[in-house]
Amino acid sequence: MAESDGLSSTTLSLPSQASALALAGEGEVTLRRLEALTGATLVLRGLDLSLRARPSQLQRACDLLDLLRPLWQEGQSISQVDLNTALQALDSGRGEEHRDLGNLVLARSQSGRLLRPRTLRQKAYVQAMERHDLTLALGPAGTGKTFLATVLAVRMLQDRRVERLILTRPAVEAGERLGFLPGDLQQKVDPYLRPLYDALHTLLGAERTAVLLEKGVIEVAPLAYMRGRTLADAFVILDEAQNTSGAQMRMVLTRLGENSRMVVTGDPSQTDLPPGVPSGLAEAAQVLDGVEGVAICHLSAADVVRHPLVQRLVSAYEQRDRRRAAGTAASPARPR
Repeated sequence: MAESDGLSSTTLSLPSQASALALAGEGEVTLRRLEALTGATLVLRGLDLSLRARPSQLQRACDLLDLLRPLWQEGQSISQVDLNTALQALDSGRGEEHRDLGNLVLARSQSGRLLRPRTLRQKAYVQAMERHDLTLALGPAGTGKTFLATVLAVRMLQDRRVERLILTRPAVEAGERLGFLPGDLQQKVDPYLRPLYDALHTLLGAERTAVLLEKGVIEVAPLAYMRGRTLADAFVILDEAQNTSGAQMRMVLTRLGENSRMVVTGDPSQTDLPPGVPSGLAEAAQVLDGVEGVAICHLSAADVVRHPLVQRLVSAYEQRDRRRAAGTAASPARPR
C-alpha cells in the first residue's frame, strides 16, 4: 500500500511461532541482515511481519522472503550463506532454481535439522551424484563436498539402493608422522578419518553408526586397504583426494564394481604430497573430463557453508595465489 511519503508497506502473516523465530534470528540478527540487503524496514510483532520501504525495495524484500520460505516456514534457521545465495539467485534471474533448492531436502539430522544443499552449485553437485556412477568434486574447505556425499550415501543405504557404504581417504601427514602415533595402522589413521565419522554421527547418531561399523555395513578405512578389492553394491567416498598420487587414484577408481557409485572429493589448493609429486585428483579431473558416466563439479568460496569468516579466508588465499601465479608468469627468465 502506497503512503504519502513515497513509501509502501505490507504485512506478512507467519504460520507459527517457530517461523517467526526463524525469520527473526537470535537477537533479531536475521531481520537486521534482511534490512541491510534490501533497504526495507522489517518489524516483527507476534506472527505479523511488517515491511515498509520504497516500492522497488519492498518488492525486493518480499521476493527475497519468498525464496527463503522453505526455510522459515519449517522453522529452520537462516544463515548468512542462505541470505547471500537467495539474493544472488534473485539478482541473476535464477529465482525458480532457488525455489527448487529450498525443496530439495536430503535427510534430517539427529537434532532435527533439515539437511539440504545450500547453494545452487551444491544443488548441481547433489544432482550429479544421483545421476552419475562417478563424481569428482573439487573445491575449498567448507563447501560441503564430503558432507553432502555422506548424506546421499546414507540415504541410498537406507533406501537399500546399495548394500554398503565405504569411506576412505589417503593417510598423508600434514606436517606429522604416522609412525609416532600409538596403535596399529587402523588406529593410526583414525584421526585422519575423523571428519567422516563426524558426518555419520550427525546423520545416524553415534550408537547407530557404531552398530553399522561393527556389522561391516559401513566401512571407514585408509586408502591402502582398497588395493586388490572389487567394491560392488557400494557407495564409495574417497575424501581428501588431492593427497593421492596418480597411481593411487587410478587404483581406487578401478575398484568400482557392479551396482556401485563413487564420489571423489578434494581441495587441489591444499595438497600435502611431497614436492614434485602431482596430485592424482587434478590429473583425474583432466583425464576424465568428457568421459561418459563421469561428472566433474567445481565448488568455490561462494559455496562455503561454515563460519562466514571461512568464506573470506578462502577468498583471501585464492587472491594471494592468483597474484603469485601472475607474478611468476610475468617474471622474465634469468640469463644463464
